[in-house]
Amino acid sequence: MERITRFRIGIVVVLFIALISFFILKLYDLQIIQTGGSTNNITTFTTRTRVKAGRGDILDTNGNVLVRNRASYDLVINHYVLLTAKGTNDFLYQLVQSCQENNITYNENLPITMERPFVYTLDQYNSAWQNYFQIYLNDKELDSDITAPLLIKRLRDLYKIPAHWSEEDARRVIGLRYEMDLRGCVGTLSNHVFLSDVSDAHLSTLVEMNIPGLMVEKTTVREYCTVYASHILGFVGPMNKEQWEQYKNIDGYSMDTEIGQSGLEAAFEQYLHGVDGIREDTVTVSGELVSSRYIVEPKAGSNVEIAIDINLQRAAEEGLARVITGLRNQAEGKDGHDAGGGAVVAMDVKTGQVLVCASYPTYDLSKYFENYNEILQDPYDPLYNRALQGAYPPGSTYKMSMVVAGINSGTIKSDTEIYDKGVYDEYAPDFVVKCLRYTNYGKVHAYLTAAEALQVSCNYFFYDLGDKIALSAMDSTAKALGLGEPTGIELPENTGRRANAETKKLLYSGDKSGWYQADQITAAIGQSDNRFTPMQLCSYTAALANRGTRYKATFLNRVVSSDYRQLLLSSERQVLSTLKITDDAYLAYSSGMQLVTQKTAEWTGTAYNTFKNYPISVAAKTGTAQDISGASDNGAFVCYAPADNPQIAIAIYGEKAGHGSQLASIARDILDIYFEVGQIGDVPTFENKVS
Repeated sequence: MERITRFRIGIVVVLFIALISFFILKLYDLQIIQTGGSTNNITTFTTRTRVKAGRGDILDTNGNVLVRNRASYDLVINHYVLLTAKGTNDFLYQLVQSCQENNITYNENLPITMERPFVYTLDQYNSAWQNYFQIYLNDKELDSDITAPLLIKRLRDLYKIPAHWSEEDARRVIGLRYEMDLRGCVGTLSNHVFLSDVSDAHLSTLVEMNIPGLMVEKTTVREYCTVYASHILGFVGPMNKEQWEQYKNIDGYSMDTEIGQSGLEAAFEQYLHGVDGIREDTVTVSGELVSSRYIVEPKAGSNVEIAIDINLQRAAEEGLARVITGLRNQAEGKDGHDAGGGAVVAMDVKTGQVLVCASYPTYDLSKYFENYNEILQDPYDPLYNRALQGAYPPGSTYKMSMVVAGINSGTIKSDTEIYDKGVYDEYAPDFVVKCLRYTNYGKVHAYLTAAEALQVSCNYFFYDLGDKIALSAMDSTAKALGLGEPTGIELPENTGRRANAETKKLLYSGDKSGWYQADQITAAIGQSDNRFTPMQLCSYTAALANRGTRYKATFLNRVVSSDYRQLLLSSERQVLSTLKITDDAYLAYSSGMQLVTQKTAEWTGTAYNTFKNYPISVAAKTGTAQDISGASDNGAFVCYAPADNPQIAIAIYGEKAGHGSQLASIARDILDIYFEVGQIGDVPTFENKVS
């Protein structure tokens, strides 16, 4: 029995060997005997192409897609096919001439200028492309120190470029020959992408030329589904040399990978980026596809859901545009007629998630490159993200920090009354400051508590408090509440500065660098050298709503798989700082902020006319900061709501927008949508400032 089994196994082995031998002989006959050892008669080529993986979508907190991938087409050159065709140079010449005639910009990486005098442009390429160029020179047995004009001459001879062609035409054809030969020198490079995201008209024009090896590849490009949030969404683009050094050792990145270059595209690159695949194609010498298979399947990037609510974002951006353009349309000389830009930030009080991050003026991100020069010429600088980069004096919105510092330190109590004389002259005649009420009407507020001082924004109360309190208590409180501190947001931000002795030494020299009591008194009303961003003001307002707990600001809500079926990451709140606020201090500022939106028997809050009869209780503070240039005042407004159970905090800033109460209607628009309430009328009021 055992002998029969061995016999059968032997027969199977012999048959297997015979079958393999047959195929080897057949292959030898086809490739060697029938072709005479020449490759000129080979009818097919097998090539490998890197297939770009789709980038993940960016969605708002409600699942609305803000940025996605759009199907597009690339024109790719299969160098095997084109190099075996007769008249390679003529085909390339026709191709580049057609591109010039139709104003088509194509991709090419020979590091030499297109026009004479020819010079190297290696410094514009990353280290990988510089290395590839050196490999190419070595392959052609050319010295690495050869001059650019001489290299063009040598390559013109090497590629047999016709003598009657101009130097510029020869250079353009040489550039594409370089791209094709580079694929032979560097085996890891895919077919050259001649045109990316080609339009239908250009596609038709170039394909009809029947250039051998010019193939159409289906791919994707980024598409913006909203005209809002341009300052934070960002865009993708090719890596520069510094970025390549950062990504070259990370799986899934090749040197021509497009990455997030700004905004959330860059901040969440690690989630959005997909892993490219590798496809093996068999094509005929005429460029016809015989077979195709994936060696490595492309893996799409994950989808990022951000905390931004696009409906609130729209209300903020449209509100900014309405208010600021309205101010500019006033008669010259009216406060706010010279208004510049503005910003709005809204935040979830309980998590630190950013619901709104708007800057005005803005621009259409989908037309960013198309309109770039026009955008640059706008005197109001639409590219400037005022919400994160603009550091401004906070004006009276700083006063809640002073109330906390004053009561926490024992300098005052919530029921302490300070008499407003209208003119603070404790250091006269060297230093005298007035309240606006006294300057405009010759009237004073008389006795006020901290809450009442917030309601009417009485500067005298805070001049007096600023004079009496220790600077250390004043500064440490502002710091703990997040003023002049990083918010933790994922995008680059200006950290601003707090007015104190250390800051003044850094900013000034000589006698001007000394810290005086006058500095402390003006700092107490949010002036002096205090400079904070709208993002910081919102984080500060949320910390007040949380009674001293400040959360890390974040745009992230969650990350899900490309098919939306799997939750990969969920945002978790993170405490950045805590401040123990006494019951008395909390009572003082929280009741005072509510009084800002109310009218009492004695006083009318500075934002009352905006929020009168509003169905949701709102705790707010208006702010006005003088512009040292003599232009209109800067305006600020902060609030949280509902006042007794805060959910949302809002900060608004307007450059030269006048009194902060003029910005309150923007906050109301946001709250209307957030709490789904109706529209309510708005009449701005005014407040005190340094005079």
